[in-house]
Amino acid sequence: MNRYIRSMTAGFVATAALSLLMLMKGAMGLMPALNPIAMLTDMAHAQMGMPASPMVGWVAHFMIGTVAWGILFALLFDKLPGRRASVKGMSFSVLAWLTMMVGPMPMAGAGLFGLALGMMAPVMALVMHLIWGAVLGYGYGRFQSNTGAGHSAIFS
Repeated sequence: MNRYIRSMTAGFVATAALSLLMLMKGAMGLMPALNPIAMLTDMAHAQMGMPASPMVGWVAHFMIGTVAWGILFALLFDKLPGRRASVKGMSFSVLAWLTMMVGPMPMAGAGLFGLALGMMAPVMALVMHLIWGAVLGYGYGRFQSNTGAGHSAIFS
């Protein structure tokens, strides 16, 4: 399996894990205004004329997490700080978080760093991204070790 397929597979798994956290957050009523799916849906509808369906937001969410971030992770993997793949994933997730905080958040009307939603919005988003990054890195390293590259990709 080449590194791009590995990284996109890891990106899909990490995005699925993040999605479960988002659903649990929503079910518990925590920060309902911090809803990336609704933000993506509204932006796609307003800027591209896509249907105002949550399915559009979910597809965009998985495409971004799987394809865009997955491929970029593979490209940057060797340059990221950390020895363990999971640490590299977490450091990469800070880049994804920063991008979200200065791009889509303001475009969705949540302000720079989502501060229009309150001080907890950027903190909660960072924690969720760090979990996503840990899963991304761990999965990438795990898939690498399963393809004959050795166990050291995860633990060294």
